[in-house]
Amino acid sequence: MANKDKKANWIKLIVAVAVIVAVVALMKYFGLFRYVSMENIMNLKAWIDGLGAIGPLVYIVLFIAACLFFLPGLPIALLGGLAFGPILGTVWASIGSTLGATAAFLVARYVARDMVEGWAQSNPVFKKIDDGVAAQGWRMLMITRLVPLFPFNIQNYAYGLTKIGLPTYFLVSWICMLPGAIAFTFMGGSIVSGQGNLGKTFMYLGIGAVVFVIISLIPGWIKKRSKLAVLEEENPPK
Repeated sequence: MANKDKKANWIKLIVAVAVIVAVVALMKYFGLFRYVSMENIMNLKAWIDGLGAIGPLVYIVLFIAACLFFLPGLPIALLGGLAFGPILGTVWASIGSTLGATAAFLVARYVARDMVEGWAQSNPVFKKIDDGVAAQGWRMLMITRLVPLFPFNIQNYAYGLTKIGLPTYFLVSWICMLPGAIAFTFMGGSIVSGQGNLGKTFMYLGIGAVVFVIISLIPGWIKKRSKLAVLEEENPPK
């Protein structure tokens, strides 16, 4: 029985690696890696605009790929506002980031667990997250989503190795990542949606800025009210 389980794990690992290699090769072939950056964000916008009705779907797939393959998420979040405006941009960015985070979670838990556990052994972030979940449950997820303690893409894989349930992970991640999606897509959307209307530009930019400021205040608020050890470790008293 143990041999069968081991063989099944190896098969899943080989399939996962093959899929990852194939997707990376396709993204490289189509030049997506050189586009996904702050410098090329307008090129990305033009590309999305040219896709017409399937633009939102492609954008969501791009966000999922970013989460799976450790691509920078900030340009993609801003792209949502630029390509679709602040309202729809928030919708698509929220869906894309949540599905992407969930996809990485599922890969770590069910598909490439052995490979991810290998990363975990050499990365202290994984142990801190695992210890935090053991002590605090979903509150650890809430805090690490709201407070930039650990890189976003690493978190997604790390939580797949913890005991947190998929429905809890999905719901808490979506709720806690939504403010960030609003902040960046509104700031990005202010550039396009406010063209020819300076008042609208400043309104959208202001909403994004206010949400961003609120997010920046959350770490201090949580630290005052939480006894989560990881916060003290990452932010030792001076």
